[in-house]
Amino acid sequence: MAQAPAGAPPAYPSAAGAVGSLPSLGDSSDLSAAAERRIGERIAASIYRDPDYIDDPVLTDYLQGIWQPLMAAARARGELPAELDERFAWQLFLIRERSINAFALPGGYFGVHLGLVSTVTSADELAAVLAHEMSHVTQRHISRLMTQQSKQAPWMIAAMVLGALAASKNPNAGSAAIVGGQALAMQGQLNFSRDMEREADRVGFGVMSDAGYASRGVSSLFEKLQQANRLNDNGSFPYLRSHPLTTERIAEAQARVQLASKARPSPDPQAADSRAQLLHAMMAARARILAAPGVDALRSLLADAQRRAAAAPAASMRDAGALYGGAFAAAQLRDFAAARSLLGRLAPLAADLGPAAGKAVQLLGIEVELMDGRAPALPAATDIAKAASRAELLLLARALMAANRAPEVSQALQVWVAGHPGDALAWQLLALSSSQQGQPVRAIRADAESRAAQLDYSAALDRFKAAQGLMRSRPGSADHVEGSIIDTRTRQIESILKEQALQDKVNR
Repeated sequence: MAQAPAGAPPAYPSAAGAVGSLPSLGDSSDLSAAAERRIGERIAASIYRDPDYIDDPVLTDYLQGIWQPLMAAARARGELPAELDERFAWQLFLIRERSINAFALPGGYFGVHLGLVSTVTSADELAAVLAHEMSHVTQRHISRLMTQQSKQAPWMIAAMVLGALAASKNPNAGSAAIVGGQALAMQGQLNFSRDMEREADRVGFGVMSDAGYASRGVSSLFEKLQQANRLNDNGSFPYLRSHPLTTERIAEAQARVQLASKARPSPDPQAADSRAQLLHAMMAARARILAAPGVDALRSLLADAQRRAAAAPAASMRDAGALYGGAFAAAQLRDFAAARSLLGRLAPLAADLGPAAGKAVQLLGIEVELMDGRAPALPAATDIAKAASRAELLLLARALMAANRAPEVSQALQVWVAGHPGDALAWQLLALSSSQQGQPVRAIRADAESRAAQLDYSAALDRFKAAQGLMRSRPGSADHVEGSIIDTRTRQIESILKEQALQDKVNR
């Protein structure tokens, strides 16, 4: 599923280390990887419950297509130790916020605001941000800061976790729970030092370069941040508050880019990156719309797409992002005729868009039909088991259920969750397909697993016990294997909750 960018050049020995001669800061943390992961899980659990958390399979696949090559490069460079690779989550959260921000949390959890995805102009710029945040974690910056805090006040770590949890439960916090509570409260406590920022710049640059991303992504990103600095940050760029720019950082970044360009000249962007740019333009438009910009903004996106569609007999490649955004905006406005019309203008371009962008258009067509309450017209030979991505799998699952083909959906999703047990959305769809087939115990068990995947172990335990109760009251409602799995998972969740209670008692 997650592949390196199309046409990415092979990895080369990075020249980044030659700039600034920055040695590694070393790992001076007394906090174990397991302890940091536990702290991260508590914060992640509150993010899952926040209304601004969003799991959009299409955007998540796009981010994973950038993230996984970065992870592979970090491993190959030796920046990601085996212990951290195994113990940390390395998981991205999408946050429904229009501000430009990304943040790292303890234990390998990372937040990405939709505003960041919609504002950067290329996958290279997005890779620059993600590689920087990843490097804060691989270099143990967060754990070092937490260790320093706890040395000054032993209760600091527990207070930070409880503060994040309280923020998400505060009814007056509303949609600001993440921005005003979890992310910024954490980053307010964990302000990275200048040396840490420089180290994350250096390591992150090497990681993104070795992952095949163009070094110009760093320079163009810094230009945007510089401009935001000059215009006096009005709150739209919280990233600047947690990662302040300095002339030293900017100069070092420019020097790295120049050195990298000499070591490996960048390919012609017009020839090499056109398809990647088209895909990013579509995903940026999608992020902008999912950030809930309001009816007026949606109408503006739709009107722009319609003007472009009417300006020429045939749509051009440069209009693909606007047409995709216009179609998605129209569907959000429930103007499905306009959405289908714009998708019709995109269809002739599918062959030239490239596999990834062409698939994005195809999946949007399925999504529009589902939003209109219709069963998408899929070929009879559609095989969900051959889905090439998570987004395709989950959208096909919804489409096939709408066409009363739930058994196929259950079979494919069972295979998927066996390999991806932390996919809460897949478990939720499996619960729906099981219920559609009159299998209540399997439906309740899948619902329990979806809650466990989002770290809500109390709710998961309630659902597992509900499944046990149903099996007792209705003998034969589940087979022996299903019953055994439910009993085992109930004991496992009970054990996790007991361990959490013990940790809470120790931290008081």
